[in-house]
Amino acid sequence: MISRLLFIFLALMVTNSKAIMIQKTYIVHMDRTKIRASIHSQDISKPWFESVLDFISESSTQEQEQEILPPQLLYAYETNMFGFAARLSPKQLESLSLVDGFLSAMPDELLALHTTHTPNFLGLKSGIGLWSAQNLASDVIIGIIDSGIWPEHISFKDSGLSSVPSHWKGICEQGTKFSASNCNKKLIGARTYLKGYEESVAKINLTTDYRSPRDSIGHGTHTASTAAGSMVKNASFYGLASGSAIGIRQSSRIAAYKACWPAGCVTSDILAAMDQAVSDGVDVLSLSLGGFPKPYYVDSIAIASFGAAKNGVFVSCSAGNYGPRPSTVGNSAPWIMTVAASYTDRTFPTKVRLGGGEVFRGSSLYQGRKTGQLPLAYAKSAGANKEAQYCTEHSLDQSLVKGKIVACEKGLNSRTEKGMVVKKAGGAGMILLNSDSQGDELLADPHILPATSLGFSESNIVRNYIQTSRTTPTASISFLGTKYGEPAPAIAAFSSRGPNYFGLDVIKPDVTAPGVNILAAWPAKTSPGLLKSDQRSVVFNIVSGTSMSCPHVSGIAALIKSVHRDWSPAAIKSALMTTAYTLNNKGDPIADTGSNSSSAFATPFAFGSGHVNPENASDPGLVYDISTKDYLNYLCSLNYTDSEIALVSRKTFVCPKNSDLQVGDLNYPSFSVLFDRFIQNSSVTYKRVVTNVGKSESANYVVSVEQPSGVSVSVEPRKLKFKKIGQKLRYSVTFSSIGKRLRVSGSNSFGSLTWVSGGYYKVRSPIAVTWQ
Repeated sequence: MISRLLFIFLALMVTNSKAIMIQKTYIVHMDRTKIRASIHSQDISKPWFESVLDFISESSTQEQEQEILPPQLLYAYETNMFGFAARLSPKQLESLSLVDGFLSAMPDELLALHTTHTPNFLGLKSGIGLWSAQNLASDVIIGIIDSGIWPEHISFKDSGLSSVPSHWKGICEQGTKFSASNCNKKLIGARTYLKGYEESVAKINLTTDYRSPRDSIGHGTHTASTAAGSMVKNASFYGLASGSAIGIRQSSRIAAYKACWPAGCVTSDILAAMDQAVSDGVDVLSLSLGGFPKPYYVDSIAIASFGAAKNGVFVSCSAGNYGPRPSTVGNSAPWIMTVAASYTDRTFPTKVRLGGGEVFRGSSLYQGRKTGQLPLAYAKSAGANKEAQYCTEHSLDQSLVKGKIVACEKGLNSRTEKGMVVKKAGGAGMILLNSDSQGDELLADPHILPATSLGFSESNIVRNYIQTSRTTPTASISFLGTKYGEPAPAIAAFSSRGPNYFGLDVIKPDVTAPGVNILAAWPAKTSPGLLKSDQRSVVFNIVSGTSMSCPHVSGIAALIKSVHRDWSPAAIKSALMTTAYTLNNKGDPIADTGSNSSSAFATPFAFGSGHVNPENASDPGLVYDISTKDYLNYLCSLNYTDSEIALVSRKTFVCPKNSDLQVGDLNYPSFSVLFDRFIQNSSVTYKRVVTNVGKSESANYVVSVEQPSGVSVSVEPRKLKFKKIGQKLRYSVTFSSIGKRLRVSGSNSFGSLTWVSGGYYKVRSPIAVTWQ
């Protein structure tokens, strides 16, 4: 049966019967059980995908008189999913409907790429607990799908490591300035995926990049060292954030899969990398990339991650950098660990003094002398170009900004590029102004001139001062180095938010982890500000994004995998979620910098279950485990069709007939409850199963509930009595809306359900209620 998506794709195509038919790259999903029995794969001398391509090539040629290029195979997928990526003409795409086992064809898509102090902030201590010598001695392999790696970096030295794990089946590919000798007992494998990128975007520019696993962007090197970099003493960024740089699971082996390039990451390449990584033997997959939310059956990362989880591989993904707008969280399938980003207590403060006497605090990685009290320029006073307020290329008037501090709005170009533009125009400094949506976000950037960022309220004062001052407005910027002890964690404004757009019944993101101003390894030939004109070379760089928080959780998952080799990915995920905390280091609720209110607290739609707590996650007491069948039944509860579910499962799955499946019954470690705002006193009951994984055979748990506003919560039973480790017990939770007031559509209230055992174990699940 032709997927309903295929009809949409065909309807959008226009062909010219007198020309060579244009080909596009498609990811083709097949049913493994049917393709093997297909008449198109009876020639056992050929791989199944060649037989399929031969068939559609012959079928389309017979019906067309114009010249048609044969299908061009890019990749075959046989581990996490079953299918292939190929360049196909519209007629060849249409011919796929005649192939037994064809499920769907999706156009290739371009996705975006989304630590000295953080291990200490996470509570990891040398020689103790998860960082004990015994635990670190076990072999866990983390696969990093990113922009490659700089293999010579000191963070990837293999001193003291044992031989390569016996279950490793991967290789170290040769390519431009990369050979097999670049791998060692730390970096045990490296591969490159570029076919999809070169077909969809552009050929690799060998003057700026490498047709090999070598990293030219820095992103992959940074994420790999964050997850599993070896210890490097006296690391810093020009003296900032000084200390010992070390990966979260520093003895893990790294397998680098380069699927991301300067313009982004193409899904066909990502899928090939994920497929190979699982086949190679990785234990954890880390993907700091993604796009906007979409249904799971058309989400390539979700489909491949399902296959990886089925093979026992834990998949950690970044939530995205599209916050603080709601419902922007990506990588939201329930079998993926979706990670938000938050601040640690380390900052790089600056002081901005206005001519009127006001003093503000900002943030910057610039390390140089402070500026004097200099004139300020902004918008029209910086140039007649309408983009002057954004400080884009050629927008500033040198005669207006020379020797001045220029105030620049964020947006249109990168923050470091704005500084370059100001410096080219003769400016002496720069103040980056936050918009309403950016709130009090204070990101530190490696500027090439004296520059700082300011929060929204301070930025508004600066704007008003410049535009209303009766005298020449002035400002000065001074730089205060590295400071510790700020209230933390706090959710980053850029971190993508829930609710989960295509799965309101599952809270996303799952957890938050350090993702702001993270110091980690950097390629020697890549400037810290990613500017061609910036000739600086650094060993470590400080970067922000959910791309940085994701590898923290990947490393923690590897630590837990070391302790609990028999745990499923869902059990590890449960442990991370139910032990997460929601209070900062001052004992207050975690703040949300995306809000302009100083008293605004983050909700589960910003941080999921809370901030990860590695040591507690290694001994959670109880876990909520989920099987492959459970996930597929969940898709049934979403009213997915058989063909849509088959795209995820890779084979036909028949939903239970006349069942009482409901979306809230997925055995997830959190509760998302939906009420119709027009129906008063409605209720819904969800079921859960918990498994005793604590240290005691006999364990008693009592439930404690923090009820969301406007909702009554009852749990049955209220006590769970376990008699052995591994025992599973069931409970049910009934949520009832109360009150006669009509709720506003989309309004929310939040609470929690916690199973407590003897004051030692606290197994907490957040509750999010939405009135629709």
